Amino acid sequence: MISAPPEALNSRVFALIPCAGHGSRAATAQPKQYERIAGQAMVLHTLAAFESVPEVAQILLVVAAGDDFFDRFPLQDGSAARVVRCGGATRAESVTNGLAALMTSGGKPTDWVLVHDAARCLIAPAQIAALMAACQDDAVGGLLALPLADTLKSESNGRVGSTLDRAGKWLAQTPQMFRIGSLHAALQAAAEAGAQGQPAVTDESSAMEAAGHQ
Repeated sequence: MISAPPEALNSRVFALIPCAGHGSRAATAQPKQYERIAGQAMVLHTLAAFESVPEVAQILLVVAAGDDFFDRFPLQDGSAARVVRCGGATRAESVTNGLAALMTSGGKPTDWVLVHDAARCLIAPAQIAALMAACQDDAVGGLLALPLADTLKSESNGRVGSTLDRAGKWLAQTPQMFRIGSLHAALQAAAEAGAQGQPAVTDESSAMEAAGHQ
C-alpha cells in the first residue's frame, strides 16, 4: 500500500451527487432522479443515506442551471447538503464543475470526495461508511463494486462470438472515493483526450486509471 502524503492526513470527506441528467435512457416523464419511489424522489432517498453518515462533512448536489426541483422542495434546515447549479451536458462535466465548486468554497485538493449517482437510491449508509473506512489511509482511493455473477458473452455479427472468463471481473458501482484535486485533474485530462478522439471515460475510476493511478 502507498502511504498518503503528510498534508493529506486528517482530510475531510465531501460527497458530490451529480443531479443534472435528463433521464433520456430511462424514458421517464421527468429526470429519473426525481421519479418517486416509496413516496419521495429518488434523489431524496440518496441524500438521506449520505446525511446518515456523520463523517461526511458536506454534500454537494450538482443540478442543471434551470432546475427548480430544490426550489419547490427545499432542503431541510440544518441539512449538510447544498445545491449548486453548475451541471454540465454530461455526467463527467457535472462532476468536474462540482469539484471546482468544492475547491472554490473551501475544499482542499487533498480532501476526499465521494461521487455518487443521484438515482442510485438504494445505497445504504453502511456501504458508504465501509468505503470510507477502506479508503481513508490510501493514497488514491477506490470504489464500490460487485463481482460479476452472470455469464459474459462477446458478440460477433449478431451471434455469440465467445464466452468470456468472468473470474476477476467486477461491476463498478458508486460511490467512488478519490482526492478532490487528483480527480479534478484526471477528469480534465480525460476531457482533453476526448476532444482529440479518445474514448470517453464512463466513471471517475476510469479517469483515475487513465491518469495512471491504481
